[in-house]
Amino acid sequence: MYSCLELFSVLSSLIPNHRNHSHLYQQSIFNSRAAAKHLIERYYHQLTEGCGNESCSNSWCASSVGFNRMDNNAAAVKALELYKVNAKLCDPHPSKKGTASAYLESSNSACSNRKMNHKDVHSVRDNFKDVNYLTEEKVYEILDICGEKEDYSPLIRVIGRVFSSAEGLVQSFRRSKPYTKEELKSLQGKDEDKDEDEKEAAACSATAMEEDSPTSSSSSRLGEGSSGENDVQKLAPDEVSVDIEAVRRVYERLLSNEKIEAAFLNALVYLSPNVECDLTYHNVYSRDPNYLNLFVIVMENSNLHSPEYLEIALPQFCKAMSKLPLAAQAKLARLWSHYSVEQIRRMVETFQQLITYKVISNEFNSRNLVNDDDAVVAATKCLKIVYYANVLGGDLDMEHNEEEDEEPIPESSELTLQELLGEERRNKKGPRVDPLETELGIRTNDCRRPLIPFEEFVNEPLNEVLEMDKDYTFFKVETENKFSFMTCPFILNAVTKNLGLYYDNRIRMYSERRITVLYSLVQGQQLNPYLRLKVRRDHIIDDALVRLEMIAMENPADLKKQLYVEFEGEQGVDEGGVSKEFFQLVVEEIFNPDIGMFTYDERTKLFWFNPSSFENEGQYTLIGIVLGLAIYNNCILDVHFPMVVYRKLMGKKGTFRDLADANPVLHQSLKELLEYEGSVEEDMMITFQISQTDLFGNPLMYDLRENGDKIPVTNENRKEFVAQYSEYMLNKSVEKQFKAFRRGFHMVTNESPLKYLFRPEEIELLICGSRNLDFLALEETTEYDGGYNRDSRIIKEFWETLHSFGEEQKRLFLQFTTGTDRAPVGGLGKLKMIIAKNGPDTDRLPTSHTCFNVLLLPEYSSKEKLRERLLKAITYAKGFGML
Repeated sequence: MYSCLELFSVLSSLIPNHRNHSHLYQQSIFNSRAAAKHLIERYYHQLTEGCGNESCSNSWCASSVGFNRMDNNAAAVKALELYKVNAKLCDPHPSKKGTASAYLESSNSACSNRKMNHKDVHSVRDNFKDVNYLTEEKVYEILDICGEKEDYSPLIRVIGRVFSSAEGLVQSFRRSKPYTKEELKSLQGKDEDKDEDEKEAAACSATAMEEDSPTSSSSSRLGEGSSGENDVQKLAPDEVSVDIEAVRRVYERLLSNEKIEAAFLNALVYLSPNVECDLTYHNVYSRDPNYLNLFVIVMENSNLHSPEYLEIALPQFCKAMSKLPLAAQAKLARLWSHYSVEQIRRMVETFQQLITYKVISNEFNSRNLVNDDDAVVAATKCLKIVYYANVLGGDLDMEHNEEEDEEPIPESSELTLQELLGEERRNKKGPRVDPLETELGIRTNDCRRPLIPFEEFVNEPLNEVLEMDKDYTFFKVETENKFSFMTCPFILNAVTKNLGLYYDNRIRMYSERRITVLYSLVQGQQLNPYLRLKVRRDHIIDDALVRLEMIAMENPADLKKQLYVEFEGEQGVDEGGVSKEFFQLVVEEIFNPDIGMFTYDERTKLFWFNPSSFENEGQYTLIGIVLGLAIYNNCILDVHFPMVVYRKLMGKKGTFRDLADANPVLHQSLKELLEYEGSVEEDMMITFQISQTDLFGNPLMYDLRENGDKIPVTNENRKEFVAQYSEYMLNKSVEKQFKAFRRGFHMVTNESPLKYLFRPEEIELLICGSRNLDFLALEETTEYDGGYNRDSRIIKEFWETLHSFGEEQKRLFLQFTTGTDRAPVGGLGKLKMIIAKNGPDTDRLPTSHTCFNVLLLPEYSSKEKLRERLLKAITYAKGFGML
């Protein structure tokens, strides 16, 4: 296919070109080429714009009845074909005056002697052929005239002409003055509980710049041949010149008419390929930021998600929209962040329905990847813009960020060998950051509460067909030819992202193992390809932490090797089950309140860092390493931290709002202080000095401000008091302990895409698993071996018995069978448990292989015996019975 700009290069092949031409011959060649160029341009404009004569009978003229419109590329190719066969060329109609410069040059002489009679003028006015862009008033004027005649064909033609032309659409519905605060509120319609200062700041950021309305319809195509500063309107980064409210009112009136709606649909089909071409090859946005207007206008169409658009129109538009440069995407995100919740949800549903429609209407597999479907990929990229608009428009906390570690995490000595082998580590400073996130200057974790829940951006049908091993490969290779959905983690559920993280961890383990083997070959040393921990059960903390401390000091890269645990004096191969038990025992010891490293709140059942602990920072670093190793080795831990811990791990400080779950009693007291209607100073007599108690119950005083005991808390400064109180409790008081803890965690996860893929609440799910235990889902996914099947008597009795257990007994069963009493990410339905026959009726207890989640169940003679044997096994299982 040829683009419009390629016509001139094709022309050169049509005319002979000899090296030794005389001057006259060269001049004739030049004249021939100029004439050919002139004729081809006339054919091109005849195919794209027509001659303007409604009764035209030329089948290759856009003005003729029944002509099938074609995009610019097809028109360029057809123009060449018509030139070669010397096809009929229409004379331009007077109504086409002022449309395209090349066409005008050839038509002026033909039109100069024509006189328009009164009937011609009346016809032009009734058919509005001179309307090349629209305003709200013009639409209503045409609508009224069409209503009087009960003939809406003129309006349909105008809509088809304007909405199929990028130039016409960009010129339409312009504002003549900036948005007022009231108008911005009508776009927002959200977060009524925000402070007035926040609303005013939001209003200021979206104020549109005043600019003149277009007065001419004969300007050149946007981005091509623009000259002079007046051709490109100067806009501030967050401003658009389109009157959004006017567009919404126009759509509301017109979309109720089915014929008019069809005009919008057909126009979008014709418009999208041209827009995609403009953005891909002509760099139009950098030349005229107003080009973004057409995307704003089209996205206001509330019927975009209807079935009629899903087949052709919307996929093509998404492809065009996905070609927007980064600055334009950021500008759209900022604009849409001021939209109401309903408007954001409508756009989300539009792109989600297209993705779902394409997924369920195709059979995707390992050979036919969903990553290769252009429509799904384009819709996902468009959805990303709405996602960041959702974040920007939500409740943001841009200020309270944790400071980066002063000392960088040490690199391993293996780096030199890797460089010699040409295998430098990528992302040494951590995982990648989304370019749009950088352009907007915001992170997902800055958003406390988005406009609509993050869960609404997850597309479950897409997650079901996504080949995660292939997608992860595309994510790591970062080629332009292959798209990875891991670059848009908002659309993936926690299970899919966890699988991507699993692949990343395993590949890193294999890489470390291979590097170790190469080292042994180069240096002649016998190095261990695994992270081996040999521990004694009665000294598990001392043995494990001392060993990990040595590794962290000598060669931190060893922490990224596969964990291999061995209990001294016990036989067994660690295929995962021994590691699970190791983590379980370590966590029980570390979080024992008697040790004093963490405090335990009986009301919330949560642990918090002990600010007056006698343990050194190294101990907290090692605890962070343990949590990192659990994620790295896909083990679930029974830890109970408030959510603020995971927010802090992801780089956000704790604030007053985090006290709601970390310390609900204190949060309620401070909230009542903020809401108190009387005199705080006279009635409460509080100062900027607070007290805490140490391990022995002794009071410790702390000044929130210098000489805090002399500064009373008043109605005017109580917000400052609450903020500083929260800052002390969640950040300053445990600063040393938490920094050491975070440092250990990052020693294991610093090169992982963990922070890129997961939000804080998902990090908690990774570490702790799901607290929701759905044993019906477990029953559905369980497999059987050794002669058992779903219909076996013993199996039916087993499930009846298990479902009759209490909550604590069910947790004991999970602990016995899988090594943890928590469900994995995605719930028990994602747990692949196997029940295998272990001989005939016997007095032996059931046993399990926790490495593989296998329950070895003898075929007991009765349901009562089954219950008694199973209860005894799960109750006294610690240390034996689990292999």
